[in-house]
Amino acid sequence: MSFSSEVKEELSHLSDKDTHCMIAELSAIICFGGRIRQDSDGDFSIALHTENPVAAHRFCSLVTQVFQYPEEELMSCEDLAGKVRPETVCVKDASKALHILKVTGLLDNLGQLNMDYELSGSAVLKRTCCRRAFLRGAFLSSGSVTDPEKNYHFEITGSSEALVAQLKDFLRFFGLDAKIVLRKKYYVIYLKEGTMISDVLTIMGANVSMMKFENVRIVKDVRNTVNRRVNCETANINKTVSAARKQIEDIEYIQNTVGLEKLPHNLRDIAALRLEEPDATLKELGEMSEPPVGKSGVNHRLRKLSQIAQNIRENGRI
Repeated sequence: MSFSSEVKEELSHLSDKDTHCMIAELSAIICFGGRIRQDSDGDFSIALHTENPVAAHRFCSLVTQVFQYPEEELMSCEDLAGKVRPETVCVKDASKALHILKVTGLLDNLGQLNMDYELSGSAVLKRTCCRRAFLRGAFLSSGSVTDPEKNYHFEITGSSEALVAQLKDFLRFFGLDAKIVLRKKYYVIYLKEGTMISDVLTIMGANVSMMKFENVRIVKDVRNTVNRRVNCETANINKTVSAARKQIEDIEYIQNTVGLEKLPHNLRDIAALRLEEPDATLKELGEMSEPPVGKSGVNHRLRKLSQIAQNIRENGRI
């Protein structure tokens, strides 16, 4: 089972004691995964299409709990090939569909359908707990979250810009800065930061999944920190080794051309020490000198030797 499926499975087993929260979650499931149709007589029907049977089962459960409709009255729909799909359920009874749409705020008192499913001003979503439930329903219906072992990505897909924009407002209400992108004909709202994904899992009520996500994230962060330090230290070592090799080449060039005895006393001493201790750091070379020399002093003398070697190469003399 994928991590996304695990999160949905956990969310599907949450039990809300408050009817208003169940209504908000049901509203989101219809908004993000449902199709509302009105026939020529003005009668409504609701069909829920989702690739995840968990969302279909949650839809049936919420309708049963909130409206006390027998679950057997929620018919399974047939696809184009005539096969019954367990993840597609319908409310075909016009009176029941009308009641559900009014209670969930998708139909106003005049019987007008909210075509963009824009509910930000609806009484259904006034409470903070109901906004949490709405996010949960939206994710159950058309959301996904990547396995944190791979990367960090949380998204919910909506059919209209207004629908996704209100979801962005809800996430901002909880302190999360989500982004929206148009992908083909659908609008996608997404989060890509680990801390924000952890927060949204908590907001929706997926606490077990959040702990699993955090455990993976902590291990990855520690591993990345260690790798960065190792890479940094390796780079410093390589830089030190390369610098020492260049210093030795310059000193040997001076020795084989004009001779080290032509150098001033301080440069001659540091040159001899570098030849004797090719792996020593600047600090260690300074401590070996008589008298001891600071790191910057050693660096200055070695740079002077490099300049002398370059002068010999170009001019044939110190």
